[in-house]
Amino acid sequence: MTKFYTTTAIDYVNGAPHIGHAYEKILTDVIYRHFTQRCEDAYFLTGTDEHGIKIQKTAAEKGISPKEFCDMNAQKFKDAWKALDIDYSQFIRTTDEQHEKIVQKIFKKLVEKGDIYKHSYTGLYCSGCEAFLSEKDLTEDGLCPDHQKKPEVVEEENYFFKLTKYKDAIIKHIKTNPDFIVPSFRANEVINQLEDIEDISVSRVKTNVNWGIPVLDDPEQVIYVWIDALSNYITAIGYDPDGNSDKFEKLWPADVQVIGKDILKFHSIYWIAILMALELPLPKHILAHGWITIDQTKMSKSLGNVISPTAVLEAFNLDIPDPLRYYMASAAPCGKDGNYSDEDFKEKVNAHLANSMGNLLNRTLSMLVKYFDGDIKPEFLNKNELEKQALETVKAVKHHFDYFEVQEAAQKIIELVDITNKYVTDNAPWTLAKEEKMDKCGEVLTNVLQVMTVISSLIYPYCPNIASRMAEQLGYDLDIKLDDINCRYLKAGHLINKDDIKPVFLRMDSELADKKK
Repeated sequence: MTKFYTTTAIDYVNGAPHIGHAYEKILTDVIYRHFTQRCEDAYFLTGTDEHGIKIQKTAAEKGISPKEFCDMNAQKFKDAWKALDIDYSQFIRTTDEQHEKIVQKIFKKLVEKGDIYKHSYTGLYCSGCEAFLSEKDLTEDGLCPDHQKKPEVVEEENYFFKLTKYKDAIIKHIKTNPDFIVPSFRANEVINQLEDIEDISVSRVKTNVNWGIPVLDDPEQVIYVWIDALSNYITAIGYDPDGNSDKFEKLWPADVQVIGKDILKFHSIYWIAILMALELPLPKHILAHGWITIDQTKMSKSLGNVISPTAVLEAFNLDIPDPLRYYMASAAPCGKDGNYSDEDFKEKVNAHLANSMGNLLNRTLSMLVKYFDGDIKPEFLNKNELEKQALETVKAVKHHFDYFEVQEAAQKIIELVDITNKYVTDNAPWTLAKEEKMDKCGEVLTNVLQVMTVISSLIYPYCPNIASRMAEQLGYDLDIKLDDINCRYLKAGHLINKDDIKPVFLRMDSELADKKK
């Protein structure tokens, strides 16, 4: 691979980041970090969506300008992603001057092409969704199914995008590219939505919504969410109707765009139609992940079960975010819903990261010091009995990531850890040392440590800090590409001293300070 470009949905800044937001960013970060191990040019875009009526109203209630409100909340998302070690390449805000200018150009280009037209319209508008809904979208009681509120009747003259013009082309693309939508079982859902698709409003009258990007040549209209927010994926990397940047030419199309299943329609239909209208290549994959429930219950402000990701780090006194990253990234099979609970979090992380993986490295290094003063002797470097399984795991992990199966890849890594633990138990180096079979004892310990170098590379996307701690004690270079990994990295000579052996991750045994919160 020469390049890998991935994006997340941009988060609406009307509230603070919660664990659902964190799940998407962690999932994408793990995918991104994995592909940095396979190609030279990997790029990861995330950001915030900052226009619209909800921002306008909330800012007015707080007595501050919409921009001040956006600045304050956008920083909350940046702070949360920093705490979680989200290693994004760029953070775009839709209030960025460059983004706004290019969005205006995109809008004008589509008007000139005839794909955007002005039309008087009476529709049902849900302020919670910031979208016009049709009768069939509503419940039997005429309510928005997501917000359980009756939409207001809005009569405006707006600009509309000719979505229906691209209906057949989108259906054809989905059917001829079965891996375009991930997981594939969601493709039929999208095709069904396309059957009754209508042209969509892409502007609002400024007297009703003034917090938005003005339409060039028609300042009484502001550009509505679809052209504004969705275009961030290309404006961020230098798309310009008047001439694209080298960066855009290198990175586009996106290799995978990671979004929640609830906004799949907007990305697999609206966004694709906009790209077709702009005559741009389509993203290679759209990954629609599931939701994260809390103790098997959907997150809800009214239920009081909305969890901040940084609150989890603080509650468990975690000095690194790796446990939460690992837990969230492995919370659900590709595209399915996952669940967070305090007990499951602690038990799973303790079992996998502390007991199985961390303890394996710690006790193996300790035996190397105890029996051989931390030295690897030349006679220990015979053919590694675990090499085949280790390299098969590398291959399997790469295969799962090719299909964005992040949980499934994590399972393969832990399986290798379990196999290596069993190898230690079966060969009992402590018994070999007691029987003075020192060459065999040293060979077993070296075989395990060679596998641990592989494991440190594989676990790195999930647990970058733990992987770095492992690599430091093994004298291993984490920058080695996955294609170059082998089980023979360690060489004869001194590896480690007793004082340098430290647990890479301690068990989480502390309870939450206040479980009622």
